[in-house]
Amino acid sequence: MKITVLMGGTSAERDVSLASGLRIAQALRSKAHEVTSFDTARGAIDEAEEQELLAGGVVKAAPPSLEALSQMTRTSLSPSLGTISAIREADVVFLALHGGQGEDGTVQALLDMVGVVYTGSGHLASALAMDKDLSKHLFRAAGVGTADWLMAPATAPEVESALGFPVIVKPSKQGSTVGLTLVKESTQLKPAINEALKYDDEVMIEAFIPGRELTVGILGDQALPVGEIIPKHEIYDYECKYTKGMADEEFPAKLSPGETMDVQQQALLAFRALKLGGYARIDFRMTPQGKFYCLEANTLPGMTETSLIPQAAAAHGIPFPLLCERIVRLALEARTKK
Repeated sequence: MKITVLMGGTSAERDVSLASGLRIAQALRSKAHEVTSFDTARGAIDEAEEQELLAGGVVKAAPPSLEALSQMTRTSLSPSLGTISAIREADVVFLALHGGQGEDGTVQALLDMVGVVYTGSGHLASALAMDKDLSKHLFRAAGVGTADWLMAPATAPEVESALGFPVIVKPSKQGSTVGLTLVKESTQLKPAINEALKYDDEVMIEAFIPGRELTVGILGDQALPVGEIIPKHEIYDYECKYTKGMADEEFPAKLSPGETMDVQQQALLAFRALKLGGYARIDFRMTPQGKFYCLEANTLPGMTETSLIPQAAAAHGIPFPLLCERIVRLALEARTKK
């Protein structure tokens, strides 16, 4: 098949997206597909540049600066994606974009307008999943447990009364824990909100759930083995997610059969509540009492060497190249059903 992998972009998750996209491109080529790598910020990436990027280590300990991203945004190719031959002529476009317009439904809507088949969820589901406030309302309506929350602006007394401290403050439409802060006392609240506002104009203040960090990958209509993440930092932050050795990950997680079935069923409920398609990753916290709280759904989860969906698939006996190919075939199957 002729496959174009969209990656990079201008969101704060640009580096992670490049790491995901380059790895996907290599995996699909190993399955004899004709693959083009395309950075929506700068254009096509030839194989020599791919090797150079991979050799230099794409993901750093912190995301790109807002200034650098702003400069790239001014010359981004995203608005003209529908006119680019590598996209229009592809059998499937594999979306390896993370955050921003790549994950919020904007790129998906552009591709829908020109009739291009692409991986993952559609534009509406992508937008719903990216908005953490709307997601949580839909989770609750579907019977999926999720932590209590407020949306900024909110004063420290209001937060203390409604949620208590500690809380998690984060951009409502962002991923990879970019702009996220664990707030333990009232004096830290305003600076944390200001930090989150750098990345989004809506900020969520969420009750912190102590306990274990779990994740469930969904592939098609199947829940993959549950994973547990044990970060070296107090929370599973950007550095822990994308730096080798900064987190221990166990697949499958050490859970009882009943606990495993419970969290997998909640993950499938969350997936369906947001009308997601293809594949996704649903993240949870598990309290010491064994109760699960859904944190968010990731419609285009990371596919880097340290990412969780590839590890979950491997635990289920699906090597990375086959995982990528299955995601492509799910996109084609979804198109034939429309």
